[in-house]
This record gives sequence, structure tokens and C-alpha cells, in this order.
Amino acid sequence: MPVEQKASAIEIRNVIKRFGAVTALDGVSFEVERGELFFLLGPSGCGKTTLLRILAGLEKPDEGNLLFDGRDVAGLAPHERGAPMVFQNYALWPHLTVGENIAFGLVERRMLRAEIAKRLVEVMDRVGLKGMADRLPGQLSGGQQQRVVLARALVLNPQVILLDEPLSNLDAKLRAEMREEIERLHATTRITFIYVTHDQVEALTLADRMIVMNQGRVAAMGRPADLYHRPPNLFCAEFLGEANILEGRVVAGDGERVWVETALGSWHALPRGARVGDRVRMVIRPENIHLATERETSTPNRFEATIRRVRMNGATLTVILEAGEHEFRATLLNRPGVDLMTGLRRAWTVDPSAAIALPWE
Repeated sequence: MPVEQKASAIEIRNVIKRFGAVTALDGVSFEVERGELFFLLGPSGCGKTTLLRILAGLEKPDEGNLLFDGRDVAGLAPHERGAPMVFQNYALWPHLTVGENIAFGLVERRMLRAEIAKRLVEVMDRVGLKGMADRLPGQLSGGQQQRVVLARALVLNPQVILLDEPLSNLDAKLRAEMREEIERLHATTRITFIYVTHDQVEALTLADRMIVMNQGRVAAMGRPADLYHRPPNLFCAEFLGEANILEGRVVAGDGERVWVETALGSWHALPRGARVGDRVRMVIRPENIHLATERETSTPNRFEATIRRVRMNGATLTVILEAGEHEFRATLLNRPGVDLMTGLRRAWTVDPSAAIALPWE
């Protein structure tokens, strides 16, 4: 007998959304598997929040389909979708206690008081708010208020939770703490999380998979490590972290690597759709530029460069290099005894597996 294929938790099929003459979403399609921590990442105005609001039922698409567990939910009201939304501005009622804010959805469902009390105790313990049920939101820190918002969603036992830039109002230290909290909650509940952010660190740190959006379209989709180390296009390469770009033309290839003629000589690279004869841009991450050793005199991707600036970041150093008309940014471990004086000319190398050749767009 054939194996029955289970539906994805979320399916987005060719969703289009217009606001007057502006197309906010232009044929967006992707799937989210059950239990994933899935990110919608992109710059401001790319359409990610509009897409999340469509999933929540707060906006209606002009075209396309939304399926939750194989069921079309386009005609369902927000409370009928089983996908509570965590807002970036908390949206807590200031006159209600923490416990009343968290339990509000259960009260609206007319759940028995004993069951509400039981769930409230369980979820407050889970998010680290034990003993705070009688406090008012104004008596809590930003991090604690964000935990209340998460608890308000978790207490409903949903299949999906939608998060709209939930950490944007927190300072750097609290953001780091709450990233760990969200990761822990997801791991222990295995609820499907769909998380909107413009913060690459959040996405690269937390996501199982993600889409990178640009101008209302999906520019890339995949696991964070794959998109970072093997970006499919220049937008993804430059949006996810820092990228040095070296232009050239592919002059040869063996199926696995290509040889690219550049202003700095012949380089070897991994192709991402680039073929012989193509103009390409090679993407090189700063951490993949290394000082050449004495034995690396004839290795591929070796170049001479002058050190123009050195900035200490703590555990790492940012080194600005000048090679002809090109400027490169290298990230090195901050180790004692490394000669990195400004004005010094040194030899540098890039492993061919860390240079990605993208066709000219």
C-alpha cells in the first residue's frame, strides 16, 4: 500500500497582496513543516509582516491559498485558525493582572475555572513567571512582559504560534536571553513557530529553516547554514552577514569547481548556477580570508594586500585590506603575536570551497 503523505503545517500558495498601486506580496509560495521554527527574514518593507498578518487572519490576500494542516483557512476568522500572534508591542491590557492577561483567551472560550487555573499555573511556570500572576504589566520588566505575551499564546495549546518581531523592543542583553528562552520553549513544546524578523542574528541563531524576502518575493529558502555558506543569489549573500564581492568571468570548470579570471588573478570557486563564459560575482565571507603561510606560495586564491585598518572586537579582529582597487574585510581570531600593523603588506588566501561564484544578475 502507498504511504500516506502528511500535509505540512502551513502551505502558502501563490499569495498576492496589493495596497492600492503597491504590491506588497507578489506570488509568495512555501511550506512549513510541523514542529519547525520557521523564519520570515528580510529588510523593512519586504512584505514579511503583511504575510504574517495574512496567516493570522488580520489581512486578506487578493489571490492565493492558505492551508493549515491541509485545510483552507482563508475564510476563517483569526480566533478560528488556532494560530495566536505574539506582537512586538506586547498588546497587554494594563488594567488586567498578569494572570488575567494570560488567561483571557481561555475565558473567551468559556473554559471551566478549574481548567483555566491549572493551565495558568503550568504555563507561568514554563515561561519563568511563577508567583507573578497578581502583578500588573506595568510592574514588569520588558523581558517579563514578553514572557507574558508568549504565555498568553502557549496557554491555548495551539498548533501554530505567529511571532512578529517579538524581541525588537528589548535591549541587547535581554534579546540574547529571550532568544534562548524562545529556543527552549520551542524545543519543549514542538509547536510550529513562524517568526518574523529583520535581525539576521535571530534568524541564523534560531531558525530550523527560513525564507529571505525581498520586494514582496521569496529571494531564498533553506536552512540558515546553507543560505549563509552557499547563498543562491547576491541579495541573500549580502543580507545574511557580511560579504566581500570579487567580480570576474568563468574561464573553465570541472563540474564541481569553476576557474574565474579576476583582477587579482585566476581564482577557484564553487558555482551556484555559474557556467563557463558567465560573468560572475564571487562571494567571500570575511571569516574565510586567512593569512597565507610560507608553504602556501602557489595555492589557489592567494593574493597580496595591504592592511589599512585593524579593529579589535574582543575575541576577533576586523582587518580592512586593500588589494589593487579592491577592498576586503577579513575577520581573524584575536591572538597575541600576530603581525597586523597598519601599512604592512601580507599574503592572504581563501579556500576554494569558501568562494561562491554567482551569475551576474
